[in-house]
Amino acid sequence: MLTQAATPALDIIDLTVGYGSTPVLSGVTAAIPKASQVAVVGPNGAGKSTLFKVLVGLLRPTAGRLLLHGRSLDREMKRVAYVPQREEVDWRFPVTVLDVVLMGRYGHIGWLRRPGREDRALALDCLEQLGMASLADRPIGELSGGQQQRVFLARALAQQPELLVLDEPFAGVDTPTQELVLDLLADLRRQGMTMLVSTHDLPLASSRFDQVMLLNRRLVAFGPPREVIDSTVLSDTFGSQILFYHEKEGVMALADCCCPPCEARRQPVTSERGR
Repeated sequence: MLTQAATPALDIIDLTVGYGSTPVLSGVTAAIPKASQVAVVGPNGAGKSTLFKVLVGLLRPTAGRLLLHGRSLDREMKRVAYVPQREEVDWRFPVTVLDVVLMGRYGHIGWLRRPGREDRALALDCLEQLGMASLADRPIGELSGGQQQRVFLARALAQQPELLVLDEPFAGVDTPTQELVLDLLADLRRQGMTMLVSTHDLPLASSRFDQVMLLNRRLVAFGPPREVIDSTVLSDTFGSQILFYHEKEGVMALADCCCPPCEARRQPVTSERGR
């Protein structure tokens, strides 16, 4: 039995989720340590977004339990902050950048109260951390995709969460925004926050995250990248044959191969591993 000191930040216990009678995730069990930065990786349709929607209360599981610091997650939802995929947001809604970030405070102050001076100061500080304070009065719809992503991350920070969940935060953003967000996540981890971040970028997950969760409608593997990622795990996750190896310089090479004849004509994709 885990002691209180060893209680995971997030305990996922035999979680099964479906839409109607169709299961999307089956029997997922994982103990997420406190202050860990977890990359959730898998192909389209693997269940990454479904898992996140369960974690933030947008979907109900078919079976299983979720515990946040040993307490039922149903009772701790205000301690979980969510950054959705950009395409899930109606950017035409007439609100300012500051209005969006202040929405992160309503879990603390209630929907019938107006944010006070302290709430506004906290919201502006969150925008400052993301280099967006100068745009506080700008309509959200006028911003670039990378700027909008920063604003939604600022809104999540304004919730002062214990668990931060980000669904594909790097999709469609420029390199400076990606690096700024990665640096901020690393700083939040040092402060004790636990984060789950979905991504299709396996090299990024391997080099910038301390834990990797590989999903394909079930949990394929979970743990430190160098301990759990190998050709068998990647084949189970992505449903194809994978060439996988390390070189002295820390280079990882991946390639799909459906049959022996393709060996001669495939073009391996290489990317830097580690920084």
